[in-house]
Amino acid sequence: MEKYTIPLIPPSLNKYAGRENTWAYRNAKAEWRGIVCAYCRPRRKPPAFAHVMITFYFPSRRRHDADNYCKFLLDGLVSAGVIADDDFAHVAYFVRGGVDKSNPRTEVEVA
Repeated sequence: MEKYTIPLIPPSLNKYAGRENTWAYRNAKAEWRGIVCAYCRPRRKPPAFAHVMITFYFPSRRRHDADNYCKFLLDGLVSAGVIADDDFAHVAYFVRGGVDKSNPRTEVEVA
């Protein structure tokens, strides 16, 4: 099992809803691809099928919609070579959330 910690939380897709935010969405996706590649360096070839556990630690107890935070992260894991692809044939993922006011972050475990 490989474990990665990213000291940030990806932006919610709700921030980029609507046609007027197309370029902002593309820029954020590219930025997060780079962030994930910087923090997630695989030590092995990506498995044909991966089980991924994602834990987001938010700075507050505000309500967060889990699936809106996964898109940029999963795309980044593919670009970094941690997982082969992010479709259902290659990955099953589980998402949890917690609160850590002093250290918001994203933790990823890949098996």
